[in-house]
This record gives sequence, C-alpha cells and structure tokens, in this order.
Amino acid sequence: MLLGLIGSGNMAGALARGWGEPVLATDSGSGRAAALVAELGGESLGTDVATLGSRADTVLLAHKPYQLASVAEQLSGFSGLVVSVLGGVTLDALRTAYPQASVAAVMPNTAVEVRRGVSLVAEGSDEPERVNQLFGRVGSVMTLPETALGAGTGISGVGPAYVALFAEAWIDAGVRAGLKPEQASALVLDTVNGAAELIRAHGGDTLAVRRSVTSPGGTTARGLRALTDAGLPAALHAAMDATRRTA
Repeated sequence: MLLGLIGSGNMAGALARGWGEPVLATDSGSGRAAALVAELGGESLGTDVATLGSRADTVLLAHKPYQLASVAEQLSGFSGLVVSVLGGVTLDALRTAYPQASVAAVMPNTAVEVRRGVSLVAEGSDEPERVNQLFGRVGSVMTLPETALGAGTGISGVGPAYVALFAEAWIDAGVRAGLKPEQASALVLDTVNGAAELIRAHGGDTLAVRRSVTSPGGTTARGLRALTDAGLPAALHAAMDATRRTA
C-alpha cells in the first residue's frame, strides 16, 4: 500500500511516524512535507496534490477542513481509499467530494506516534476492515456513530493534552514537596501507566481500584477529598462541554 499525505502537520506526522514507512507527502508550501520524508523516507511532492493522487492508492486528508472542495478538485477521478482526519467533515461531505473513491472518517489522537493511540472510526465508513487494520497498527480502534464522534474526541482526541497538564501539575507538586524534578517526573509517569493497566485489569471498574487503594481517613482519602473539593471532576465535565461547543 502506498500512502499519500495531503498535509504534513502534527497529526499527519504522528501517524506517519507510527506507521514507520515511507510516504508521499504534500504541504501548503511550509516545507513540512520535505522534513517529514527526510525523517521517514519517501518523497515530498511539495504542493503537487494531483501527482500524489496519481501515485498513491490510499490518501490521508490532513489539510484544513475548509480546503475539502479545493483539494478534491485536484484529486478529481481518484478511485482509491480516502481517509479523512478532518474535524467536522462528515461522510456525506466526503462522498460528495470524492464520488469515485472509498471514503472513511477517522479521528485519531497524537499518541499514534508511539503506537499507543486511540482512533475513532465513523460508523458507515467504507472498507472498515482495511481502515481498522491500518489504524490498528498504531493503537486501539473504536467505531462510533458519526453523531458520537464529538463526545469521543472530547476524551481521546484532547486526552493527551489533558494528561500532560495533569502530569505537569503533579510533577510540580512533587518538586514543591522536596523531590528532584527527574524523580517526580519518573514517579508520575510510571504511576499513570501502572494505574491505567490496573484499571484495565479490573475491567474498567474505577471505583474498585479507588477502594483498593483508599483506607478510611488515610492519606489517599485525604488526597481524593482535596481533589474533589478543588473541583477536578467538575473541571473535566466543563472541559467536555467546552470541546463540544462550536466556535
């Protein structure tokens, strides 16, 4: 399979690094396509979308959503698989833009770069087995109705940034308490990884895991109360609401 990237920004780069194979790449003139293929192999075609379409059998749309029609015009007649990672672009819009192609809408997160990503596939996408196999190489895949993609990306899409913010604050708290930065960082990151695996081992039962750690009136209980009183659960609900608002 020869993969062509239309747009070579953060998400396209994360996916390409996760897949770890040469690609054809274009950009809007930023030079990011050339930098990406210098790192991974393949060929930069600059802004030449039409040539990319004539050579690739799978095209990843990673340009700006408003460019859908103009890019599709340059790919006129493309009949391979078009995979969109464009926020807010529906399957109907993709099928209108690419009437001769198979189309799929996927919302991955940037952890695909280290093959621990989460990719949400819109229900009704074409060639689901092929799409699931492609994104399964860089993490887990979940199929959701299109109407649920917004809620899903409100967790997985923005999640790496949320976890990074949480880890940053937790590390800073550890340093303030007397740890060296590298000690606090190692403790936080290993604890986050271990906690995720522990919750998974308990079938996703977060309450059971909390109870297994918490003794009445103990250190964990005091810390959980402080987090609740400081508004952590409410903040996450507010963040979900914020991600679902249209600009």
